[in-house]
Amino acid sequence: MTETANNRINDLRRAFSHFATGVTVVTMLDSAGERVGMTANSFSSLSLDPPLVLWSLAKSSTNYSAFCSAQHFAVHVLDATQSLLAKRFATKEIDRFCELETRSGHGEVPLLSLFHACFECETYARYEGGDHTIIVGRVLGTTECPGEPLLFYRGKFSVAKPLES
Repeated sequence: MTETANNRINDLRRAFSHFATGVTVVTMLDSAGERVGMTANSFSSLSLDPPLVLWSLAKSSTNYSAFCSAQHFAVHVLDATQSLLAKRFATKEIDRFCELETRSGHGEVPLLSLFHACFECETYARYEGGDHTIIVGRVLGTTECPGEPLLFYRGKFSVAKPLES
């Protein structure tokens, strides 16, 4: 890649960082029945009828083939107290589930015990999106917990601060 192309990518990455996003952990079972999970901030609602959400997965991800063949997955919106969990699920080559309490959800997907909100999904569609694949899930169930959401803004974990009315 040329220096000019690298500069454009860095400029784009910096501009994207001005958009605050929620932080999620996406989990599923691979074809061997092993738990797989990763941190993602590309999550978004898509449709109420049918109930759809989407997230995108880099084609370079070590989890790419597992998630692209999964029939079920869960998206856990993290609470403001869970930045260490977000970092854990973003770390490569570790057992991300080691000593972590989970229970089974739809399709036997591992569900985290703590989160701000959870969306249990079946894969509805996949679309090519440049260097990512967009994964659309049909929402089969939701769970909400009190608290504040964890945000990612300008390369750092953040929390929301409500504006005065």
